[in-house]
Amino acid sequence: MSKYWSDFVSQLEPYVPGEQPKISNITKLNANENPYGPSPDALAVMQQLSNDDLRLYPPMNADELKQTIADNFGLVKEQIFVGNGSDEVLAHAFNGLLKQSKPLLFPDITYSFYPVFCQLYGIEYQQMPLAEDLSINLEDYKRDNGGIIFPNPNAPSGRLLGLDVIEQLLQANRDSVVVVDEAYIDFGGESAVALINSYANLLVVHTMSKSRSLAGMRIGYAMGSVELIEGLERIKNSFNPFPLGQLQIAAAIASFKDDDYFKSTCARVISSREKLAEQLQALGFDVLPSAANFVFARYSPSDNKSQRSAQDIADKLREHGVIVRHFKQDRIDQFLRITVGTEEQNQFLLETLKNLLG
Repeated sequence: MSKYWSDFVSQLEPYVPGEQPKISNITKLNANENPYGPSPDALAVMQQLSNDDLRLYPPMNADELKQTIADNFGLVKEQIFVGNGSDEVLAHAFNGLLKQSKPLLFPDITYSFYPVFCQLYGIEYQQMPLAEDLSINLEDYKRDNGGIIFPNPNAPSGRLLGLDVIEQLLQANRDSVVVVDEAYIDFGGESAVALINSYANLLVVHTMSKSRSLAGMRIGYAMGSVELIEGLERIKNSFNPFPLGQLQIAAAIASFKDDDYFKSTCARVISSREKLAEQLQALGFDVLPSAANFVFARYSPSDNKSQRSAQDIADKLREHGVIVRHFKQDRIDQFLRITVGTEEQNQFLLETLKNLLG
């Protein structure tokens, strides 16, 4: 603690992201990064624009990108907000839309940045316990609140909510903002964007880090009513009017326009995920149903004598050059979150597990 800090800084418990090891020859399955590269069109346009024009400021409102996103989802440009990664978009939503006199509601096992944002912005919150099978029960959220946020699919479980139950929640909750964080929706879910024009209090947040393989570019966006987006713009323009650089904007536009590549890589990840889940089950793992680009698995062999803790398995995998994510949180401390890799990476993981588990 420093005497130079503002008072609240020492109370913060910052978010801990997935490890980014600087080790060569490693099978990295811990951060839900896409195993396939960005659209070749996106790479080409970034190379083309890497010139002296980078001395100039980018367009402040990124209108061309907003229009591209709007066209993709059947919205208008004024319903789109863009930011430096979905975490920045979420931060503005927490500060500008979810900071209310009543508590914010979100799951107790979910994206661990949510309580960090609440600490940062002084937001009162209540965490709704997941069901025994680690699913979200939206009936629990039909109570007085200052806002609701949840990922769909949820993280780290990967479980998906159907659009019908989300709409039921919206119908019962018209007086506060509902944020659906869809970082993984392209890997098997139906987006709540289809409900935006019917519910003025719905905000849907997306990232280009996962399904569009642009994690290194930091591009996120939100979609909602003109009223909600205007509030986010006021926050953004009071914080950083230029959240996206020229290369980010151009890469994002090119990625959206290369729809065939986007669909093909998503399909490859989905296919690999289903195979990986089956093969992990054959090794004695319980694997939760996942609609994301990862699986959430617990080792549960029929022979209890060969039981191994998740921490031990993660440590042993690391010794053999494979990194997966282990959470020490109650109720999920025996699970591993495993990112879906290439077919070769998945097979190396499985062969390593076979050797480790006997």
